[in-house]
Amino acid sequence: MFTDLKWKIPLILFVVLGSAFLAYPLQDKIALGLDLQGGMHLVLEVQTEKAVEASLERIASDIKREIENEDYEVDRVSTDLVNKTVTVLMVDAMDLEPVEEIMKNYTAYMKNEGKVREGRGYKFSLSKEEEKRIQQNAVSQGLETIRNRVDQFGVAEPTIQAQGERRILIQLPGIKDAERAIKLIGKTARLDFKMVDESISAETALNGSIPDGDQILYKREENLETGEVTKTPFLVKKRTVLTGETLSGADVRYDTEFNEPYVAITFNSIGAMIFQEVTRENVKKRLAIVLDDHVYSAPVIQEEIAGGRAQITGQFTTEEARDLAIVLRAGALPAPVVILENRTVGPSLGKDSIEQGVQSILLGFVLVMVFIVIYYKFSGIVAVMALLLNLVLMLGALAYFGAALTLPGIAGVLLTVGMAIDANVLIFERIREETRVGKTVRAAIDAGYAKAFSTIVDANLTTFIAAVVLFQFGTGPVKGFAITLCIGIAASMFTAVFVSRAVFDIVMSRKKITSLSI
Repeated sequence: MFTDLKWKIPLILFVVLGSAFLAYPLQDKIALGLDLQGGMHLVLEVQTEKAVEASLERIASDIKREIENEDYEVDRVSTDLVNKTVTVLMVDAMDLEPVEEIMKNYTAYMKNEGKVREGRGYKFSLSKEEEKRIQQNAVSQGLETIRNRVDQFGVAEPTIQAQGERRILIQLPGIKDAERAIKLIGKTARLDFKMVDESISAETALNGSIPDGDQILYKREENLETGEVTKTPFLVKKRTVLTGETLSGADVRYDTEFNEPYVAITFNSIGAMIFQEVTRENVKKRLAIVLDDHVYSAPVIQEEIAGGRAQITGQFTTEEARDLAIVLRAGALPAPVVILENRTVGPSLGKDSIEQGVQSILLGFVLVMVFIVIYYKFSGIVAVMALLLNLVLMLGALAYFGAALTLPGIAGVLLTVGMAIDANVLIFERIREETRVGKTVRAAIDAGYAKAFSTIVDANLTTFIAAVVLFQFGTGPVKGFAITLCIGIAASMFTAVFVSRAVFDIVMSRKKITSLSI
């Protein structure tokens, strides 16, 4: 039996020293959760119906462009956003054939509702399956877009995950500028290039003379000295000639004359080709650069622009320009988001939580140690030593897996302390029973560990399964509690059963023991 110590002792030393190495220094290796170091907690809801509407508008635009490319005259392509339908009207009823041919490319998600307007067109409706797919994609794409933005913003250990069908949970520990983060996360950042309609003035259009296919958008300008905000109207074409989906890069630059920041953007090969074509066909016309339905600038195209480069100006501060570059690089949200919940945890509250959490662990640990030593004497000291090693193993495992320690995590540590002692109590009580029936110390220890083992495994296994379920289906703090509990159960099984037994074997191997202090 004692020959097993030749491999048990090195294994115990390796595990304990390895855990201590992983956990040291503790403040650098274990990240603190939102509730301990302060930060921001957001719950966003994705307006998935807007994604469906945008998809419907894009389909209508694609259909119109494809028909016109075949040199057929289109009267109009209109959308009904309430009923999710697209209506295609031709100038001549004889030209309906190309519509049917083109719609073969859309039959997977558009259903033909039949002819309309005296047989000059067709009405197509979006299928329920496609509508649901668009909504699901809006949430998943929104999740990835927000994650990319937060990563570039530079927040350590963020939590970004889906909640239900339309919600996104965001936790940003340690963040100081909450307002800036909200603006960065919530900005839709849809970048569009639209031609300015200069056939009539924007003032005339505002009086009720907006031509078909046009819309009024505003350019917002703020006087840095007085803080006064002015809005300049622009009459622009509804049709988007180029979108931000073709961007390949966005960086902050400074002009050489006034040293003011602007955002330099670069298009991919497809975007560069379209941009060159648009600028070639619209020399001496104004091109509006629109972000989230706000005009940032509307320069006059002086000549054809090749190379796929452009710039966005607009009286930016350096921080505003940097944030705009971040959202453009990360991509636009597929649908707007609204903030359902916004909570900010201050650093002072987090500091108080840490102090109180540590005090609770120390107080609980001391009370358990005092009781166990008084009640079980020398065997209680062995249990306390195993309990100390259990904490070392837990901290090492948390550091290795990169888990963030939260208040529920601290609760998991406290629960593990109680469960680890519970395993030793089962073993010690079984040893007492064996000694009462006249067994020797060695036989009583062997029988105590052997007979209590199955009970300990059953208790810990059921708790472990419950913790796994909590981790799988829980969110945020619940996951933190589950992770800590799982690690604690594994550590307590090792220390309470394996380490404590090795200590008894070491003591018995050195001298003959006729009675056990238990």
